[in-house]
Amino acid sequence: MEVDLIFKIAAIGIIVAVLNQLLIRSGREEQAMMTTLAGLIVVLMMIIQEIDALFQTIKSVFQL
Repeated sequence: MEVDLIFKIAAIGIIVAVLNQLLIRSGREEQAMMTTLAGLIVVLMMIIQEIDALFQTIKSVFQL
């Protein structure tokens, strides 16, 4: 796993946490939950891309 990816995930987490707190404090709990879910989906998509790249590498190494 690249360090850049770790920093990107951490940055998304920080942004989502800040937005979540701002929305909750302004009485927008539903939007806060949606923001958290959107952040989670973005991170999962990033991880899925990395897993796909890993499997492509494995396939090429073992000539599958």
